[in-house]
Amino acid sequence: MTPKKLIQEIRDYNLTLQERLFRLLAMIGLIGLAIAIIAGLIAGENTVNTIGMIVIFVCFCGITYYTLKSHKIQFGAVLIASLIIYFLLPFNFFSSGGIYGGAPIWFLFGVIFVCLVVEKKVKYVLIVSSYILCALCYYTAYFYPEFLLQHTLEMAYVDSLASFIIVSGLTCGMLLFQNAIYRSENALAKKQKKEIEELNQVQNRFFSSMSHEIRTPINTIIGLNEMILRENVSDEVAEDARNIQGASKMLLTLINDILDMSKIESGKMEIVPVTYNVGDMLSDIVNMIWVRAREKGLEFHIDVDQTMPSQLLGDEVRIKQILINVLNNAVKYTSEGSVTLSIQCKRLEKDQAQISYSVTDTGIGIKKESIPFLFSAFKRVDEAENRYIEGTGLGLSIVKQLVELMDGEIAVNSVYTKGSTFVITLPQKVVGEVEIGELNLETRHALNAREHYKQSFEAPKAHILIVDDNETNLMVAEKLLRETKVNVDTVTSGKACLKMTIQNQYDVIFMDHLMPGMDGIECFHAIRKQTGGLNQNTPVVILTANAGGENQALYRREGFDGYLLKPVSGIQLETELLRHLPKQLVSMNRAVDSDGLMETAVFKHRNKQSVLISTESVCDLPKSLLEKYQIAVIPYRVVTADGEFLDGVETETDGVLSYMERKGNHAYSMEPDTEEYEEFFAEQLTKARSIVHIAMAQKVCKGYENALEASKTFDNVTVVDSGHLSSGLGLMVLSAVKYVAKGMSANAIAKELEYTKAQVRSSFIVTSTEYLARAGRLSSKINVFCQAFMFHPVIVLKDSNMKVGAIRVGTRDRAWKKYITSALRRGRGIDTKTLFITYVGLTIEELQEIEAQVKSEVSFEKIIYQKASPSIAANCGPGSFGLLFMLEDSFNRM
Repeated sequence: MTPKKLIQEIRDYNLTLQERLFRLLAMIGLIGLAIAIIAGLIAGENTVNTIGMIVIFVCFCGITYYTLKSHKIQFGAVLIASLIIYFLLPFNFFSSGGIYGGAPIWFLFGVIFVCLVVEKKVKYVLIVSSYILCALCYYTAYFYPEFLLQHTLEMAYVDSLASFIIVSGLTCGMLLFQNAIYRSENALAKKQKKEIEELNQVQNRFFSSMSHEIRTPINTIIGLNEMILRENVSDEVAEDARNIQGASKMLLTLINDILDMSKIESGKMEIVPVTYNVGDMLSDIVNMIWVRAREKGLEFHIDVDQTMPSQLLGDEVRIKQILINVLNNAVKYTSEGSVTLSIQCKRLEKDQAQISYSVTDTGIGIKKESIPFLFSAFKRVDEAENRYIEGTGLGLSIVKQLVELMDGEIAVNSVYTKGSTFVITLPQKVVGEVEIGELNLETRHALNAREHYKQSFEAPKAHILIVDDNETNLMVAEKLLRETKVNVDTVTSGKACLKMTIQNQYDVIFMDHLMPGMDGIECFHAIRKQTGGLNQNTPVVILTANAGGENQALYRREGFDGYLLKPVSGIQLETELLRHLPKQLVSMNRAVDSDGLMETAVFKHRNKQSVLISTESVCDLPKSLLEKYQIAVIPYRVVTADGEFLDGVETETDGVLSYMERKGNHAYSMEPDTEEYEEFFAEQLTKARSIVHIAMAQKVCKGYENALEASKTFDNVTVVDSGHLSSGLGLMVLSAVKYVAKGMSANAIAKELEYTKAQVRSSFIVTSTEYLARAGRLSSKINVFCQAFMFHPVIVLKDSNMKVGAIRVGTRDRAWKKYITSALRRGRGIDTKTLFITYVGLTIEELQEIEAQVKSEVSFEKIIYQKASPSIAANCGPGSFGLLFMLEDSFNRM
């Protein structure tokens, strides 16, 4: 490779920085070695040093050639650096006078070379190696000077000076070139950033222009199609017209989605909060979704919190867009069953509220592995299964980003083949204290819209002007307003408009924006300033195909009295006219309010819990507490030779003990599998917005692992490793209930439980090890040994694992006494509010003996006797019991 070509490659931006630096430093290193060899020959350096340097130079050349040929830059860099540090530097040190020469300066060069060229962890290994080797060289030279080839004083000075000049020159060259590379990379990055920004601007202009140009013909299609639906045509023509209407609206939705995505990516999407009526918004949504649901034979239900404020401050347009997108998706992916929209309000401090919108369907559901990609733009999950379902994959991506722009959250819970639930939470401001109450939402029967259309008003004495450079748009608007009997004048330019406004006085003017010559904004200001004009105070409504919040803001700043976006419907035109026409000119058509209405199912609201606590049947809590605090419990299974039985549902503790007392009978407990946890979580999410599931200690069984895997299907299920079992797990659950009562979020509860875990003390004394052996937790030999020597193991929970904390020797009563004394003395700083004595197969008299012993050690305010669950009993056997309590908060934080 020629030097010219090497320099070209060093400047090649297509190569990585490491590749370019390697080429540069390899070239500089070879030049430096060559200069050092020549300088050594001129200065009369000893032959050994010169020959060694030549050998190293040849090896250096070979490695460099191989590295550049094979493109294994990191490999070559490490090899050369190793050659320099492990051979060149020590050899040069001992063959050129040690510290009485230039060797120490070359050690510095070796470290700098490694820093600049080598990457990853091996860089630090080589740097540390160079330090160690340097120290060893100095040590050897000091204590064993006979290993050095000594320099004359004259040669020492010459060698030192030459090394300084060469190394400093090489180092400067490396650093200067590296700085030059960084500067060029920075300049390139700035240039690319500018190009990307310009490309984004071009893209945004294209999308905006595309939106405007497509909306204009769609306006004609939808407008004229609406006129067909109003006429008395055949059923076949009406059906065709409805299909045209649906296809047009779908195309319009696609345009809006692309435009919105463009705005979001460029950071131009604006959230515009306004005061809106919740009932009206829901009515609009129901009106759109009910028809699509009915076409597919689906039920559409609504469940609204009656205590919700009737008026809120938020971006109504975007909230409606979010809900319609999610509801459309639910209808799209549901072939039978129902789609349900549930709305719940949680009042926060002052005038703030948290509104939760939940959309539940009975559709195909979402595979667990597909959920992470659900909100990716242009990505459709499970495409092979859903290839016949229309859509671009933009909808949910836009939903997520709109929710985040409004400081909200979106979560998805889905069980594949069984349906999905999307939960959207948005903070909003309450406007007034009037509650929405019981809603009777109604929607117009769109399938018979052509038979039921009725103009909302008549105004034969009203006079309006419509300005648009597209004659088709003028024709559509004129026809849509025909039934209102309003007198309509139309013109195709701003100049023609000014001629009309100086001759006629109008009640309302509709103005297009983008027109050749004088545009709509210029024409509007000309009307306001027109000398002798008759319409200086006439309401002017912009009627445009320019969508977007920035355009709406522009028209507001310019002073327009209203904004209508094409394509525009007859209802929209009539509504806008009603806002501006003098009341004395308008005659309302009362029949329109009750014509063609159809009720939609509105359910009586069932208030969902904010956070629900769930756990497992091995928590050993009294049934009364589980019911009082609405704690959901998933049962373990007790496995015997006769079958599997649900813990606490299909079998009880006494039955398990009775079965195991028969010789040869074995039983053991088994945790629910992942699918069972998924079904359990899905059911509980119908009662709450979030779940905190507290599982048995993860190293004791696979319950925690299975629950955690199942939780990945849901966005709002948090699984906590309790680190305990039995009533120790129960104490964790009761703590979680207290945190819920304080209004803490699921994430906050999970964090607090990590601290609480260390406060709980769980231990059991096992009277007979036989049942541990039967359950497979103890070998038969150890069981025989324990029984022979009257050993009673004390089982403790530590680091989420069961361990033998102590062995009590002797009779049962003596072992019990030692266990109680040790457990309660060891637990200084005990929280004396509650103690659980959880037992297996003990009589009332035996429990009273245990209580007396406990009271002699510590006085508890409340002692709860809890019979252990069948799963726990199958492992411990009769005569076993545990003391489970908590430490005081201050003690644990010391």
